[in-house]
Amino acid sequence: MASTEPEHEHREEAEAPAGEDEDTGAQVAPIVKLEEVAVSTGEEDEEAILDLKSKLYRFDKDGNQWKERGAGTVKLLKHKQSGKVRLVMRQSKTLKICANHLVLPTMSVQEHAGNDKSCVWHATDFADGELKDELFCIRFASVENCKTFMERFQEVAESQKSGEENKDATAAADALEKLSVEEKKTEEKAAEEAPTATKEEETKTDTDKKVEKPAPSP
Repeated sequence: MASTEPEHEHREEAEAPAGEDEDTGAQVAPIVKLEEVAVSTGEEDEEAILDLKSKLYRFDKDGNQWKERGAGTVKLLKHKQSGKVRLVMRQSKTLKICANHLVLPTMSVQEHAGNDKSCVWHATDFADGELKDELFCIRFASVENCKTFMERFQEVAESQKSGEENKDATAAADALEKLSVEEKKTEEKAAEEAPTATKEEETKTDTDKKVEKPAPSP
């Protein structure tokens, strides 16, 4: 019995695999060539000692109210050489900086009244490209994260205080050492000049003795 299917359909099915495997030798060049670009975050020389998700607010003095600065990750970054620690927070989607300031020995963080998941602190912030005195409030998803942040913040502030005291002590020691060296040089110089002065006095005395004549007898 003859097949009722058209002959050209059989031919297309038979030729299809051959068409897929055929190499035409054509090369398609990309329309736009993208080059790899190194992106600097400014954190390459720092080590993260704290990294927590949170939401940040700042107190608006003019409006007398809290305003949201952004939701993202707050970090405490310690510089590998200087040992200084700064607080940096970026918004999660845009990566825009919403807080950027050093943690100083004079700073302290306190639990926000009525909310054990939030805490507040004062800082001189540089997030907007200029130094501004800000009152920040940060809120975490859990009480544990808030306590971790507060404890680490206080530890850093205390460590920076110790660093400043050590720095002052070192400066004082250097100043005393320099003063001692200068005094020693002065004493050595005086000791060197002393024999010369004595010799001049002796010469003058001998001359005076030669000039004096015995008084005539009566």
